[in-house]
Amino acid sequence: MAAASSRSASAQMPIRLGGPTFSDADDPGELALAHRKLGYSAAYVPVISVADSGKIRAFRDAFATHNVIFAEVGRWVNLMDADALARARHLATVIDGLALAEAIGARCCVDIAGSFNATSWFGPHPDNFSKRHFDAAVENARKIIDAVKPTRTRFCYEMSGWAHPHDVESSLRLLKAVDRKGFGVHLDPCNLINSPGKFYDNTSLLLECFKKLGRWVTSCHAKDLVWDVEMNLHFREVAPGKGTLDYGTLLKSLAALPQQPPLMLEHMQTPQEYTAGRDYIIKKGRELGLSFA
Repeated sequence: MAAASSRSASAQMPIRLGGPTFSDADDPGELALAHRKLGYSAAYVPVISVADSGKIRAFRDAFATHNVIFAEVGRWVNLMDADALARARHLATVIDGLALAEAIGARCCVDIAGSFNATSWFGPHPDNFSKRHFDAAVENARKIIDAVKPTRTRFCYEMSGWAHPHDVESSLRLLKAVDRKGFGVHLDPCNLINSPGKFYDNTSLLLECFKKLGRWVTSCHAKDLVWDVEMNLHFREVAPGKGTLDYGTLLKSLAALPQQPPLMLEHMQTPQEYTAGRDYIIKKGRELGLSFA
């Protein structure tokens, strides 16, 4: 039994954890060190112009020197904006983001697929589950990927509770329909929890995500959920360890993926919350015999 446990542990990859540093350092080396001092080996891509090849090279080299990878370029715009000119601008913004991800060596550029909601760029709308939404998501992903033709990064749609991709099956359908090597999966399990069943049995949800989507996962978001009891359903994001997400299953499943998708803390309200979330994840991982890069 001991030998079997040893073999299982050796198959686990070190987890790359990351998050904001709240550092005002401009020097690439100093910023990379700021990540390492917080125990991070993954980073969000800072604001850099894709045209500034010298700055991109400096950041790429400095972060590689300190063993910090770039997890993702976020381009949070509505690719399904009702205004045609706005849609075109947003598409250009995401193409620019994917080009930056490719140049700096980030794992992915990520956006949501978009929403038909007229007042919220990410809000709910009944047509967000429609064939029209799905087809538009496919078309936009192909346009973005074909414009950049990435070879070392991926474009992804972050999962959402009220738009494609809203579950594992819709993610698989998108992967098949987009049909591009440059298309991947961005895993945010909390975003998939939109019912009491998924809230209480999020272990099964996590296992399904990794079983069916694991080989395509490029980056993950780390947070947690609590249920604020009201007369209707209200889940609220909190720091990891403060909610009910099964971080044991999440961390073990993540460490089993050979491509080492980074796990990125997000949506905390203060640096102290990020510290608490980081500490919880590291403690939980080490209790399971996992390591961190």
